[in-house]
Amino acid sequence: MARREMQGWRGALCAVGAVAVLMAPLAGWAGTPELKGKFEVLKDEKSTHQPGKVKLFEFADFYCPHCHHFDESGLPVIQKEFGSKLDATMVGFPVFRNKLPTPFAMYEQAKTMGKGDEMKRVLFRTIHKDKVTGVLDRSLREVLIKEVGLDPKAFEEGMASGKPLEAFDAGRLWGERINVQYTPTLLLDGNIKIEGDNMKTENIIAVIRSILEADAKK
Repeated sequence: MARREMQGWRGALCAVGAVAVLMAPLAGWAGTPELKGKFEVLKDEKSTHQPGKVKLFEFADFYCPHCHHFDESGLPVIQKEFGSKLDATMVGFPVFRNKLPTPFAMYEQAKTMGKGDEMKRVLFRTIHKDKVTGVLDRSLREVLIKEVGLDPKAFEEGMASGKPLEAFDAGRLWGERINVQYTPTLLLDGNIKIEGDNMKTENIIAVIRSILEADAKK
């Protein structure tokens, strides 16, 4: 996992002092049910939970190899497990210095055009498999934009508006507010944070399943 503000990446996990909670009561729930798995409840953040569905926000850096691995191997397993009961969205959160924000802006623009997930996969592949880590100039962007099925002219007009960068910056500030230290980090239903050693697929599934099971018991 990549730690915030690292210039490179390393496989060993760095401790940041965040306390994982096992079988912790979730604030804001009627009856305060006990949830399974390892996670942290953010007491200063409100729960946005809607019965029968879990909203997952993945704070990730397109330049982070661990985020690429999670997008390829972890998230698809979780999505298959819960189907329509899980709504997953990436939030761009840069941890590597001296990298251009272009991929994050492209992702945000693609989201507004209904192709966010497709653009996310293409960008991860381009950076980590195709090894294109420099400038994503307009000629290269056009190839990627067409690959995900979008109109390059409309896409570039959206990029030029500055709104994608504003959305990216808002997500970055959100991540800073909840003290994201590693990428990827997950936020479930607004106030359940999973990061670091707890980012194992089986643990994430356990937490989400227990949220949905708690709904069924109400």
